[in-house]
Amino acid sequence: MRPAHEGDGIFLIRSVAFATVLVAMGGMSITTGSEASMNALHATARQKATDASIAALSSELSQRFGERVATSPAVREQHGHTLTWVKNQPPDIVVYPRTTEEVSEIVKLCAAHGVPVIPYGTGTSLEGHINAPYGGVSIDLSLMKRIIAVHDEDLDCVVEAGVTRKELNEYLRDKGLFFPIDPGADASIGGMVATRASGTNAVRYGTMKDAVLALTVVLPNGEIVKTASRAKKSSAGYDLTRLLVGSEGTLGIVTEITLKLHGIPEAISAGICPFLSVKAACDAVIMTIQTGIPVARIELLDEVQVRAVNLHSKLTLPESPLLLLEFHGSDAGVQEQAERFGEIAAEFSGGPFEWATKPEERSRLWQARHDAYWAAKGLRPGAQSVATDVCVPISRLAECVDATKQDILESGLVAPIVGHVGDGNFHVQPLVNTDDPAEIEACEAFVDRLVRRTVAMEGTCTGEHGVGQKKMKYLEVEHGPAALNLMRVLKQAIDPHNIMNPGKIVAL
Repeated sequence: MRPAHEGDGIFLIRSVAFATVLVAMGGMSITTGSEASMNALHATARQKATDASIAALSSELSQRFGERVATSPAVREQHGHTLTWVKNQPPDIVVYPRTTEEVSEIVKLCAAHGVPVIPYGTGTSLEGHINAPYGGVSIDLSLMKRIIAVHDEDLDCVVEAGVTRKELNEYLRDKGLFFPIDPGADASIGGMVATRASGTNAVRYGTMKDAVLALTVVLPNGEIVKTASRAKKSSAGYDLTRLLVGSEGTLGIVTEITLKLHGIPEAISAGICPFLSVKAACDAVIMTIQTGIPVARIELLDEVQVRAVNLHSKLTLPESPLLLLEFHGSDAGVQEQAERFGEIAAEFSGGPFEWATKPEERSRLWQARHDAYWAAKGLRPGAQSVATDVCVPISRLAECVDATKQDILESGLVAPIVGHVGDGNFHVQPLVNTDDPAEIEACEAFVDRLVRRTVAMEGTCTGEHGVGQKKMKYLEVEHGPAALNLMRVLKQAIDPHNIMNPGKIVAL
C-alpha cells in the first residue's frame, strides 16, 4: 500500500466530485446544492481573506513583482465594477503580470494563502464579473499584449489575453484578415473568452464559442494547461475549450487564445431601414433570417435609443424603430442581398432602405451603434444604468421584444432597447434614480419579468453579458436544480478551495 501524500486530500475531493458527476450522468437522482452531494464535497461558504493573509501575500507579491503591485484605493476601486448600478467591491491587491508563467506564480501564492483571485481584462463587463466580494487579488492582464503568431494560410492566430479586439484587427488588416467578434466595447480577447461574448457580427460569424480553437489556462493550483491544438476539429477527449469559454474566471485564468480568422470581404455595404413599430422591425428580421439572406449585421434600435444616438453622435437618423444592416460578399452578392432585404422590409411597411455608401459613413454609423450604451446614459444625466440582455429563439423575437416594450411603458421606466436581433439577442438599459427606492423596486421587478418571460419562451437570461453576480439567481430558473448542481460539482472538482473569482455563476 502506497504511503499517504499531501495531495491526497484534493485527489479525494475531486474523486468524490467525479463520482457525483457519474451518478448524475447515469440518470440517477442528483441532489440540490444544499443537500448530500455538496456535503460530500465538503463545500464551505467562501470567507473574506483575513488581514494577516492579505498582508503576508502583499509582501511576497511586492518582493517578486515590485512596482507591478498596486494597493492604492483608487487603483483597487478601478478594478471593481464601475459601469452599472452593481455595487463596487474592490480587490485588496492588483498585480500586473507579463507572462503566463507569472500568472501561474501569482495564483500559486494566492492558493498558498487561501486568497481569492479575480481576472481583469479591460473592465467593460456589465454584471459584476470583476468585483471582489471576498477581497483578494485582481490579476490585471493588460500588459499581456503579444500577438504570438498569425497563420495566414490556416486562417488562425495565437494571442495573449490582454490584446483587445481593435488592436488585433489593426494588426491583421494588412494581411487581408479580420477577427469578426465585435461586442461594441474595445474588450480584451481574454475577457471576451471569459464571458462568451458575441456582438454585431454574430448573426453571420458566430460568437466566441465558435471563434476559439484552443486556450492556455492557469488552473487554481497554478498549473498551466493547453486545452486543444490548432486543428479545426477534434474528437480527442473532453472539450475543455468549450468548458472554459464563458466560465468567467471561475475555473481558471485564460492567458493565451488561439482564434479563427476570416478574410476581409471583397465588398461591404451598410444601410438603415426605419419601421413603424418594433414588432414590424422584428418580423422583418425573422423573415430575413428564415429566407436565408446571409446578412452580416442586423441591429435593432427602438425610437428611444435612436434619439439617444442622434444626440450623442450628432446624427439625423429617423427617430422610429430602426434596423442597421451590413452585407458582406462580392459586389453582385451584396447588391442582391440588399435588394432582397428591401423587398422583405416593404412587406412589413418598412423603409425606405438607405445605403451608407462611403466607408467613412459606414464607420460613423457603426461607431454610433457601438456608443449606444454611453448615448443612452445621456438621456437621463445622473441616473444609474442597469444594462441587461436576454436571447430568445428567432421565431419568438417579435413577441418578446413587443411584450418588453409594453412592459417598459407600463412601468414608467426610461429604458432604451437595442439588440443583435439576427440571433434573437437584445439589450434593455433602464436608467434609474438610485436614490428613489420605488424606482429601484420597479426596475428590479421589470428585469425579473423580462428574464422570466424570456425563459418561458425557451430563451436564456443572458445572450452575451454573462452571469457575473446579477444573473446568478436566474440560473436555476433557466436550467433547473439538477443542471445547476452539476455546474457546482464541476466548479468544486476544478477549484476545491473556491479561490477563482468566487461569488460568480454558482454559489458554493
